[in-house]
Amino acid sequence: MKVLSKASVYGLRALVYIVARKQHGEYISIGEISKELNISFHFLTKILQPLTQQKLLASYRGPNGGITLNKPAEEIFLIDVVKIIEGEGFFDTCLLGLPGCGEFQPCPLHEFWTVARAAMQDEFANTSLAELGAKVNGERLRLSG
Repeated sequence: MKVLSKASVYGLRALVYIVARKQHGEYISIGEISKELNISFHFLTKILQPLTQQKLLASYRGPNGGITLNKPAEEIFLIDVVKIIEGEGFFDTCLLGLPGCGEFQPCPLHEFWTVARAAMQDEFANTSLAELGAKVNGERLRLSG
């Protein structure tokens, strides 16, 4: 089951790549991230724009430019990224996209999604980019296909 949009998945992959590959404060080019993760440069640029506008990332133009985290990876949680890309109401919406879905007008998946969504929200709120970056490096996990 796919719950996150492609934009969120790519945004998370890009941020974890930054954490796993660079020291805090070092800039990394979007071109490098795009190439290494096999994500369209233009699509990745669009995904990273709101993260920069919301001060999660800092960008620098020029030959040695790129992007970097604006604060330590230990202070950035998955929920921060998802809420910026998906929107603040992401964890409040119906899995089937039905308006008005809730306790009084539930969809067929409402009960399941209420439990799964709460667990996912809790996990996202308690998992930092630093943890995922450490896993990528320590367990040699992959970020691209």
